[in-house]
Amino acid sequence: MNVTPLVVATIDEVRRAVAAARSRSLSLGFVPTMGALHEGHASLLRAARQECGFVIASIFVNPTQFGPNEDFKRYPRTLDADLDLCRREGADVVFTPEPSTVYPHGFRTYVEVAGLQDLWEGAARPGHFRGVTTVVLKLYNIVQPDTAYFGQKDAQQVRIIEQMVRDLNLPVRVRVCPTVREPDGLALSSRNRYLSAEEREQARVLSQALFEAKAMIAEGARDAGTIREHLATRIRETPGAVLDYVAVLDANSFQEVPHLKGRVLLVLAARIGTTRLIDNVAVDMAPCRTGDVSV
Repeated sequence: MNVTPLVVATIDEVRRAVAAARSRSLSLGFVPTMGALHEGHASLLRAARQECGFVIASIFVNPTQFGPNEDFKRYPRTLDADLDLCRREGADVVFTPEPSTVYPHGFRTYVEVAGLQDLWEGAARPGHFRGVTTVVLKLYNIVQPDTAYFGQKDAQQVRIIEQMVRDLNLPVRVRVCPTVREPDGLALSSRNRYLSAEEREQARVLSQALFEAKAMIAEGARDAGTIREHLATRIRETPGAVLDYVAVLDANSFQEVPHLKGRVLLVLAARIGTTRLIDNVAVDMAPCRTGDVSV
């Protein structure tokens, strides 16, 4: 589908476009991004296009979710290519604000989701989720979507946004779409473009370890420590990979579990060279008709 989207940079322009769509009784889907779009983002736009009458994407590299020693300045900015992808996937509007539009002079208000924001990625990147929830709430208030689309790859981010939506009674449905992977299993990420050819090969271990662990569970493994040790060993044995964390978590609380039951997440973070990557897989321990687990 090739639709030339309306590209806007101001809040008033977004609200006029939304009002026009609402006047036509169109449902509104929203895909918030930081640009450097790839097939994972395209899948979110396709889902929004299939399910909603009007689709808005945002492209905004959000400064408040980067720490002082992180990659804000070098984060890839590929607006022309991003707009081409938005056009191919049928976005009606692309919102590309400046930082001063989102955070005007004197801005003081931030949103926090206590507990959930302090674990795992939050512990590794202090203040990260405070920036994420703040910008997402601002974008929700600007766009006022019916449904917002996110990828499962950022599982903790999604869980925190779901909690924010529930706690603040926001009239938005959070739609979580499956992680999109390269043919060799590597989860798509805008940061993958930082990897050299050798590092790209080394990065395969992240998804390989996760799917090996998933196979262990399908074969009957239930001890979280055994699964965690397999994940950690596989990554530590890979040249060029430096483990940050691995964990087996309850999918709702994000607390570690000793034994697998209910819905769990296998999560990990590692540095490949200088590039920090994350990945996860979900496992539903609910019994199937055969008595096995659904993985």
